[in-house]
Amino acid sequence: MADNYLEKRYEEVFGPGAKPKGGPHRPALDTLLQRNRSYRGYDPSYVVHRRQLDAMIAVNPKVASSINLQRLRFRPVVKGPEADSVNAHIRMGRGLPELNLPFPGTQPEAFIIVCSIAPENPGIDIDLGISLQSMALKAVEMGLGCLMIRNFDREPIREALNLPYEPIAVLAVGKPAEQIELVPVHEGEPLGYYRRDGVHYVPKLTAEDLTI
Repeated sequence: MADNYLEKRYEEVFGPGAKPKGGPHRPALDTLLQRNRSYRGYDPSYVVHRRQLDAMIAVNPKVASSINLQRLRFRPVVKGPEADSVNAHIRMGRGLPELNLPFPGTQPEAFIIVCSIAPENPGIDIDLGISLQSMALKAVEMGLGCLMIRNFDREPIREALNLPYEPIAVLAVGKPAEQIELVPVHEGEPLGYYRRDGVHYVPKLTAEDLTI
């Protein structure tokens, strides 16, 4: 279904310019998914506020959890010394080591640290993926972007933030300052992301190739 199918159908019935009632239009899921990319560069002039991180964390009571145990906990971090400590212990762009991402002045300055109250296991890892994706989609809805980070120094971040639980992921949050394009590819073609003329390209297998 097209992103604005309902709006177009509404105008066909009720006339040009007519809009469905019930509040502001929100992007369709396909649009949110398309915009939900792994951003490694952020606009330093935009400050992410605590209320925005809280809105992202608030999606978690609405999403699935293995056996409904709800073992994830979340620590928001806004711009300041704590964010500096996080930046010192994360690594971004493993697939492009020669670029030393992020570029100077474009590092993220807000984060959500995801912790687990129990030892990490496959069920918790499934919960983690659901949680990170859901929070990232909420960020996109608010005009922000994210990067899901698992390549980080756990113990130094735990100590710097005085966390009572083990951190298992870092979600960087900010206003994206880079252009990312998806490139459809087929089974057997290279899948590594790359940059060309300032654009970050991400190869993605087609739905047909993914379907058994």
